[in-house]
Amino acid sequence: MIEQRMDSPTLGEPGPEPLLLRLRTGDDAAYHELVIGYGGRLLAVCRRFLANEEDARDAVQDTFFQAFRALPRFEGGCQLGTWLHRIAVNTSLMKLRSRRSRPEESIEPLLPRFLDDGHQVDPAVDWDEPLRSLEHDETRRLVRRSIDQLPDSYRNVLLLRDIEELSTAEVAELLAISENAVKIRLHRARQALRELLDPHLRQRAVAGGHSNENTRPV
Repeated sequence: MIEQRMDSPTLGEPGPEPLLLRLRTGDDAAYHELVIGYGGRLLAVCRRFLANEEDARDAVQDTFFQAFRALPRFEGGCQLGTWLHRIAVNTSLMKLRSRRSRPEESIEPLLPRFLDDGHQVDPAVDWDEPLRSLEHDETRRLVRRSIDQLPDSYRNVLLLRDIEELSTAEVAELLAISENAVKIRLHRARQALRELLDPHLRQRAVAGGHSNENTRPV
């Protein structure tokens, strides 16, 4: 929903293979094309994980450095952009691990509360109408801000599964956790994200003249 994954060919090439061949021969122009063609999209990926702009740009530089070193081992089993995307995600996650110096905050305060009968204390507003009334850029900023409020361990799972569209198995391998842990964290992250977005969407629904009949338990 936020940005598309990097699976399109680079500039001036019919596909990734010709550029890859030129990179392996040490063509300086090919290296320049790689940076120009993929740098912006890699930066968007790193920004999603690293709120600090300087950290995100450092991660992009590290991504290219690692890619250049690993070129002889890249067999071309996937598109060049997909390969770079994976390196960028790994690099961003490594930076997050290295800078974590304090215990992570609990996600519990962000989760919905339920009554003894199982109904939600404050049912969330129906997303469809309020979301349609928001401009695309406004929706994007709202979702980004809300995702950034999640604790890292839940935020990363949500980003990897719902934004980067990796499989449960891939996320488990990247984060060195079980697939079951990925599923649990993803479920709780989605719940928390909905709770964070709900006040904004509820306000939009009221402004648009929607009544409380449009709310429902989740």
